[in-house]
Parts: sequence; C-alpha cells; structure tokens
Amino acid sequence: MKLWSILGNSQKLDGGAMFGNAPRAMWSKWLAPDDQNRVPLACRALLASPLNGKTVLFETGIGAFFDPRMRERFGVQEERHVLLDSLREAGFGHEDIDVVVLSHLHFDHAGGLLAPWAEGKAPELLFPNATFVVGQAHWQRALKPHPRDRASFIPELQGLLEASGRLERVDGERSRALGDSVRFSFSDGHTPGLMLAEITGPERVDGQAHGGVVFCADLIPGRSWVHVPITMGYDRNAELLIDEKRVFLEDKLARNVRLFFTHDPACALAQVTRDERGKFGVTHEVAELHARPLAA
Repeated sequence: MKLWSILGNSQKLDGGAMFGNAPRAMWSKWLAPDDQNRVPLACRALLASPLNGKTVLFETGIGAFFDPRMRERFGVQEERHVLLDSLREAGFGHEDIDVVVLSHLHFDHAGGLLAPWAEGKAPELLFPNATFVVGQAHWQRALKPHPRDRASFIPELQGLLEASGRLERVDGERSRALGDSVRFSFSDGHTPGLMLAEITGPERVDGQAHGGVVFCADLIPGRSWVHVPITMGYDRNAELLIDEKRVFLEDKLARNVRLFFTHDPACALAQVTRDERGKFGVTHEVAELHARPLAA
C-alpha cells in the first residue's frame, strides 16, 4: 500500500479564531499573519491505495463550490478545484476513488465532494463510484445543526449523499467498506461525532496494531495544535477537546502511530514525541507524501 498527500484549495482564516485563547504574540510565531490577521491553511487529503483492495481518499478539502462572494469571505485562495488537479498529478481521477472517508461534514473538509461553482448550476456530487463513509453521530448533527455551527455545513450536501445510494454511516471501530484495514475512533470536542480514521499498521503487539497513520482532522489541525492546551475558537467544547487530545496523543505515542495533518501548510506527516516535562511535540516531519509505503 502507498500513501499520497493530496492538496486541495488553500485558505486564509483569522489567526485568533484558529488559535482560540492563545495570544497573538505566541501564535504569530507559529503561523505568520497577513495584514488582515489571517493565517495560511492547507486543506490536505490523504490518498491510500490499495487499502483493503480499494483506492481510498480521506477527506476532500474545501473544494471550489463557493460562489465568488463566499469564496472571498472564507479566504479560499484558488478559483479552480485544486484537489482534482492534485489527484491527476498523483495518477488518479475522482472517478477512480472507491471510498471517501469524511471525518465530519464541515465545508472545509467535505466541500471538495462537489463540482466547482458555476453560475445558475445546482450543486453536483463528484466521485461517482465511491462509497461515502461518515460517522453516524455526526451525520445526525449535520441533519440538525446547532446555531453555533450551522454555517459550517453545506445545506445541499446531506441530501446529495443520501440520494447517491452510496452512503455508509459508521457507529463503531470498523466500516463495511474498509474492514479491518481502518480503525475509527470518535471525538466530540470540535463537533459531535468527529470521526478519526487510523490506517492499521503492519505490526501487532499484544493484539494491538502499531506503526500506522491516523488522520487527525480538526482534533489536531497541524503541528501547533499538538501542544495540548492549544484549541480553536471554532471548537464546540475546548476543555473536552483538550482531554480527548491528551488521550489520543498518549495512545499514538505508545503505538508509534504517525499523525497526518489536514490544515498545516508545511507538514503532512509527523511522529509524536513527549519531553521530560510531559509536553507533546512532533519529530520526523514530512512535507509531502508521494507513493510512500505505509511502513516507511
């Protein structure tokens, strides 16, 4: 099995919102803001093939579904659908994808499912041959969002996914589409039912898989958020997220599971560390993955 990091459309969002209660003097050293206080963010997907005999895409980024006014509001930097270009560069088309795994349905993680915006054209679902895998608890949130995050969902998307006849909602560690090759866990701090997908590693110790890769989604958007107290203003429950993140990182450190980051502009993959004071960090940072073996 090989892994590719697949870049989608990039964003610039307010640094204060991205770093919650961290002061600007601190977070501006991690990501330099522009003159509007916005920091650069990637929307990076992970492609794995063959995984359980299938070509699997973990998330799709924000895509190009916004009209020009909304694209400007949310800091989307490119007009074209960058994810489709990146897939082609890796040797794949969206028609080649057998499974799309969605940690959650906020537009910056699921918007790439849709064709680019065109004047007068209704939203259109891409990936015609894919099974769409999403967590059951988060699916319910998407159907009935809270006012706090209603604007984070694409109103038409849930109906399109259901009408496809290819939607699988997961409420446990495994999915029908991916079997034992991917293990799911769940987090509620950012949004209810956020689904974290771990590609099972090649080693097993005491019955547990070691050496895999986990898609961190918005539990840990990038390297700066590995530090446990750092959260986003967008998080539903920051204290819960901090507790979830600590348990998550302890587990990944113990089992040598590497972290895949969706929003870090300069790092796709890294290994967890912890210093003598107990502070988590990362090492062996990798900017891009190009047909990289899982065990490499």
